[in-house]
Amino acid sequence: MSFVSLNLIPELLRAVEDQGYTEPTPIQAKAIPAILERRDIMGCAQTGTGKTAGFTLPLLQLLAPNASSSPSPARHPVRALVLTPTRELAAQVEEAVRTYGKYLPLRTAVVYGGIDIKPQIKALHAGVEIVVATPGRLLDHLQQKSINLSRVEILVLDEADRMLDMGFMPDIKRILAVLPPTRQNLLFSATFSDEIRRLADQFMHSPTMIEVARRNAPPELVSHLVYEVPAVRKHALLAHLVRSRDMQQVLVFVRMKRDANRLTRQLVLDGLAATAIHSDRTQGERMQALDEFKQGKMKILVATDIAARGLDIDQLPFVINYELPHTPEDYVHRIGRTARAEALGDAFTLVSPEEEYQMREIERHLGQVLPRIALRDFNYNVAAPERATGLQRASVNTVTTMKSFRSSRKPKIPRKR
Repeated sequence: MSFVSLNLIPELLRAVEDQGYTEPTPIQAKAIPAILERRDIMGCAQTGTGKTAGFTLPLLQLLAPNASSSPSPARHPVRALVLTPTRELAAQVEEAVRTYGKYLPLRTAVVYGGIDIKPQIKALHAGVEIVVATPGRLLDHLQQKSINLSRVEILVLDEADRMLDMGFMPDIKRILAVLPPTRQNLLFSATFSDEIRRLADQFMHSPTMIEVARRNAPPELVSHLVYEVPAVRKHALLAHLVRSRDMQQVLVFVRMKRDANRLTRQLVLDGLAATAIHSDRTQGERMQALDEFKQGKMKILVATDIAARGLDIDQLPFVINYELPHTPEDYVHRIGRTARAEALGDAFTLVSPEEEYQMREIERHLGQVLPRIALRDFNYNVAAPERATGLQRASVNTVTTMKSFRSSRKPKIPRKR
């Protein structure tokens, strides 16, 4: 199948060709025709499978017939609204809209918090057809009457499950209340939970279900490896892995903001180019860190789970779980940053004895036991100086040998049938 067979208009086909794409992904092949038929859609696909283009391309085509080159704001009412859970994802979706809509006279704006609201107000007053926004900042604009959503024709909820996880349900309901009742609704999510289905029942009209992966499935092109390591040796093992495997680009996940800062400082002291991204950094700092990582100026990006969703990094080869996530679902979202767009990827997880129970929960969620590995060229039993282990809660006196570690593990979990 080709993009031509999806009946996209020449302007969009030209933009797709500019990006070097020739064949749609499964979610695109199913979603684009359904959206062009103006159906409500519930789309579920693994991360990195092209969900964004799956709704961006048809959205642009549906708006294109009425596009105007007039500079008058009245000729450019907001006709499509895309809601995302994070600033980074909002910026990436808006970039995709501009990329694919480059040959169409449609105006776009991105609206999120953490930066000055005045330039956003100026852009909205100039007139835009497509707005990509995070819920909180959009409500700020509604309160200031700097945006009018009375003529919205298409609503997109992207990463809807993440928005629920982050507590955006009240904000979403307030936004839904000011939208026209007659509109097309598109909901996209990496996973479909019962809560997501209940949300859809509240505002969607007989939605078409499009699911190209089993529920809560991890990306199939990811190779998983688990390194059993005492907590106080994690930092040393991470540095060893980066050097021994000559990792030029690796996304490292920790659980807390202060841990991201501490680990980044330690890596820099080790002579490794590292930067951090988390919610305490300003939006400008976060975007700069991401840009430096994408450009190869920084080989290590240390992130909290704010980065587990939405970050689109081409050909990211490695993800390392330095600390286990809060939920098994977040493990799936973390490793989904690699193995995107049919590329292969490696996901490494460093597990201390204190985290073994959480690791078993992740394995139950995945329905498989992940392979364990012990490196012969790494000393697991020699602790780093205690002052250098502020990231860890375990004392040097609690260092566990690999032999006793493995003997303490419970029996492996049988693979689900």
